[in-house]
Amino acid sequence: MGFSGYYVVGRSERSLAEQDALAGVRANLTLFQQRPDGWQIWQHPSEPDIGDMGALARSMGSPVLFGYVMDSACVAVEASAPQSGSWYACLARETMAGFLDANGMVVDDLFLPADEAVLRALEWAAEAGTAPSEEPLGQVLAAARPEPLAEELFFRFLGALGIPGLPD
Repeated sequence: MGFSGYYVVGRSERSLAEQDALAGVRANLTLFQQRPDGWQIWQHPSEPDIGDMGALARSMGSPVLFGYVMDSACVAVEASAPQSGSWYACLARETMAGFLDANGMVVDDLFLPADEAVLRALEWAAEAGTAPSEEPLGQVLAAARPEPLAEELFFRFLGALGIPGLPD
C-alpha cells in the first residue's frame, strides 16, 4: 500500500498552514519541504475536505495547488490562481481512469485533457512568476502511469511548472 494524502503547494512569506482557508485541516498539516523563493509544500495524511483552492489563492494573492495522491498510483491536481481561476488535471491518467471506473465515473468528466491542462498550467505558472517548461509539462500530464510512484510524477510536475527544487 502506497501513500495516500494531499500535498498543498504555494509561495508565501507566512506558513501556508496559518492561512484561514486551511483552518479546518491545520492540525494535520505538516511541512514537507521548504523550497527557494518562498515555495512551501505541506502534506496532509488523508482525504479530508481540505478546503477551497480558490479561497486560498484569493486570500494569499498568489497561485496555489493541491495534489491528492491516491495510493502512490495517481494524483488528482487542483490548481487555482487569483486571476486565471481554478482548473483540474490528473497525473497517471490511465491509472486514474481505473480508480474512477470502479466508482462509475470517467476521467474526462472530472479532469482536463492533457493538452488543455498544459495551457492552464502555463497560465498558472505565468501568474506565479515561474518559468515553466511546456514540453516537460506535456510529458508529465500525458503520462499514462506513474514511474515508479505517483508522488515522483507530482514532483516532476512541480519542476515543469518552474517551482524550484531543493537546493543542492
